[in-house]
Amino acid sequence: MKTYSIKRKPRTGTNPKTLQKVKIPAKAVVKFRVAKAARDAVVKAKKVVIA
Repeated sequence: MKTYSIKRKPRTGTNPKTLQKVKIPAKAVVKFRVAKAARDAVVKAKKVVIA
């Protein structure tokens, strides 16, 4: 599994309880990328089930 980070832009959200607008600041987020061997194993398994 490979990790990498992305930067999210600031955005406006809503508090569901009060319906008040809330400013959400920009931040860096870690994401995961599945290894090619694992991805190929899942795709191959789906093809076998479908066929």
